[in-house]
Amino acid sequence: MSSPLLFLLVILYLGLLFFIAFWAEKKKSNFWINNPYIYSLSLAVYCSAWTYYGSIGVASNQGLEYLAIYIGPVIIIPAWIYINSKIIRISRVHKISSIADFISLRYGNSRSLGAIVAIVCMLAVIPYIGLQIKAISDTFHLMTHTANSDNIFLDTATYVVLIIAVFSAYYGTKYVDASEKRLGITSAVAVESFLKLIFFIILGVFVVFGVFNGFDDIYEKASKLPDFTQKNKFNGLEGAFNWFLMCMLSMTAIFLLPRQFHTTIIENRTEKHLKTAIWLFPLYLLLMNFFVFPIAWGGKILFFGENVNPEFYSILIPQKFGNMMIAGMVFLGGLSACISMIIISSISLSVMLSNNIIIPYGWLNSLKTETEYANNRTIVNIRKFSIFSLIILGFVFYKYLISSATLFSVGLTAFVLIAQLAPAFFGAIFWRRGSYAGAVTGIIAGVLICYFNLILPNYFETTYQNSAVFNFFKLAYLSPVASAFFWSLLVNGGLFMIISSFVAGNYRERNFAELYVDINDYIQHHENAYIWKGTANISDITNILTRFLGEKKTRQALKIFNLKYNLSDENDSADSRFIKFSENLLSGRIGTASAKILIEGVTKEDKITLPEVLKILEESKENISMNKQLTEHSQQLRKLSEELQNANETLVIKDKQKDDFLDSVAHELRTPITAIRATSELLLDDEEMPPEIKKDFLGNIISESDRLAEIINDILFLDKLEAGTTPLNLAENNIIETYHKALKPLLQLFEQKHLHHSEVNLLKNEIFEYDEMKMIQVFQNILGNALKFANEQGMIQTKFQEKNSMLKISIFNTGKTIPTEDLQYVFEKFYQSKNQNLRKPLGSGLGLAICKRIISAHGGNIEAKNKEIGVKFEIFLPTKNETT
Repeated sequence: MSSPLLFLLVILYLGLLFFIAFWAEKKKSNFWINNPYIYSLSLAVYCSAWTYYGSIGVASNQGLEYLAIYIGPVIIIPAWIYINSKIIRISRVHKISSIADFISLRYGNSRSLGAIVAIVCMLAVIPYIGLQIKAISDTFHLMTHTANSDNIFLDTATYVVLIIAVFSAYYGTKYVDASEKRLGITSAVAVESFLKLIFFIILGVFVVFGVFNGFDDIYEKASKLPDFTQKNKFNGLEGAFNWFLMCMLSMTAIFLLPRQFHTTIIENRTEKHLKTAIWLFPLYLLLMNFFVFPIAWGGKILFFGENVNPEFYSILIPQKFGNMMIAGMVFLGGLSACISMIIISSISLSVMLSNNIIIPYGWLNSLKTETEYANNRTIVNIRKFSIFSLIILGFVFYKYLISSATLFSVGLTAFVLIAQLAPAFFGAIFWRRGSYAGAVTGIIAGVLICYFNLILPNYFETTYQNSAVFNFFKLAYLSPVASAFFWSLLVNGGLFMIISSFVAGNYRERNFAELYVDINDYIQHHENAYIWKGTANISDITNILTRFLGEKKTRQALKIFNLKYNLSDENDSADSRFIKFSENLLSGRIGTASAKILIEGVTKEDKITLPEVLKILEESKENISMNKQLTEHSQQLRKLSEELQNANETLVIKDKQKDDFLDSVAHELRTPITAIRATSELLLDDEEMPPEIKKDFLGNIISESDRLAEIINDILFLDKLEAGTTPLNLAENNIIETYHKALKPLLQLFEQKHLHHSEVNLLKNEIFEYDEMKMIQVFQNILGNALKFANEQGMIQTKFQEKNSMLKISIFNTGKTIPTEDLQYVFEKFYQSKNQNLRKPLGSGLGLAICKRIISAHGGNIEAKNKEIGVKFEIFLPTKNETT
């Protein structure tokens, strides 16, 4: 492929990333903002050029050792729900924007510790950025069959790096507050992660099933290579030790790498996204590594005896078979891996460089006197400059310092350096006694051991590498990287614990120790738990805030604070809560240490002894505990009050329904009695009444007597059902036949009203155990109810089916629906619809109540549901009798 064509392809691909970032920022739709898969895919920034190319090289040269870098994160990821949830809460409460702020704030909000952490991160990551640039340059020249030029203006990587720097500087500095979520960047990285995985899987399928005839074919041919057996085992106890230490190294890296801290913590929008990440991210790593070993062995087979770089087998294999499409996809996948790492790393490092070094040590005094607009412009420009400088410095490392180094070696060195933050980092969230002195001493000692035993030997002659200085910490059975990691962490962690145990930290350290370790207790009241004693005016602090937030945002912030703590606007005396609130407002813009320095400049703080701190913290804990208890009691009382109110409303409704029911029953009883009495009087007074009329009157007396008896029987039957004195006569019956027995007396009434009746029978077995006479009564009551309310020429449909080990019978009728608010009361014995004043149907209102009791006695349930054109009653009966 020609260089101009490939460069055009790179530009188009970068343009796609620009578009995705622009689209996500512009639309801000839920797809991008609240998508746990976007969040989880952004974590795959962990898979850089080292993963895409370096793993294949390690698998070829060292066998299974490459897996340790991915096994470690997979092992520790289930603990993310606890560890990262805690870190996310701490970062959100304190407006933390980088790992340097996270560590320095815990140990007394120290400016110097923040600078040390930032320097360690830059020492580790800048060569790592150079590693990505090297991968871009090497693969570009490999794709175009051109030689790498020493002239930077003739090196394509130069222009790709400049484009990436522009992209990172633009989207990485859109917000002055560094703790804000960068939606465009995160979305672009997530898309890149998806694409690089797809391209790598396509490559794996091509190698395994296109070049070879499956995994067995590769295994059989590779087994004939001289080093096959050695590369497929851990080489005894020595290899196991090295493998274990590499797993531990990668465990720390997944928390401490600036790009991982940024994507996992700073860009997290909701903690529940971690639940998706703990299974999707390990799955991603598994898929990413599934074809590494087959590709590595396939490359060794195909290029056996040839002098080629095994790190680039992924491009060399498709090139060997003339498949430039797959080679191009692999190149774009590798480009994605490199770009995402460079972008996120440069942004996270730029925040540390600006907030922990440049602003607190050089620009802070000038920011005090400028306007909001000027300060925001200055902060953004500092970050833009930082991003450009870091990426260009990475380019310099690639060009002049690591040009001959392997991807794997540079990556591991970065991991070991960044691991020096581990004791201070994990001690911050789990150990109250950890102190500034212990953290600083441990980090410096660990970094020095790394440099003397891992980095400097690479730049000295072999004779000097054998000196005592370089060999003091070496162990014969450990690799240089494993040895440096083991000794540096041992010394680092040991010094951190020993010094922290013997040197007590100041009151600020102890204060933040409580806020970090017990964040779940303080998350709702963290400002109350902040310890500060002295004198300060709100007006003075407001002037500082206005210079960074502007008048409008400052007024809004003060209003929120006053509402939260029920304070008056006239009050000008600032307490510890307002001090902490103000520092948080500034932290995202200039860092936690600089925020503290600015606020200290307009306040007068009194010294606090450690016993006073402990006493205040105890009182704070008690107050918080009491507040939580009061809140819980208040919620319980509110819940009880609501329940009592609902119960009272229900009783009022039932009482009214009962009155309406009694009125209805009295009316229903009085009507036939009045008719019987009136007809009887007519028969008594008129002895000469014609026989035909007399016969009709006697018939009316009989029918009204039957109606009266029916109402009385319903009331008595319902009372017996409720008292449980009416036993069920259970037997096996055919439910369809039972239904037809109930339906037969009503068919003539259906015809008179021109109702269409249909049945749907989905039963395989029609025999069930129930009381047939009572089920007939249930069917007749529901069908009678349907007959009353169905519209002329409407429809009644009954459906029989088995569902979830239950017999389900649905009876639907078109016509009038039940008022929504009445649905829960239709089976109550005192129920009458509020809308029945329009047209009151005949009946006592007991039919559905009787149905409910009969079905319940069978161990089943009955429900009423409104449909668009009518009402459906659903009866559920157990397929095997469950009544007692």
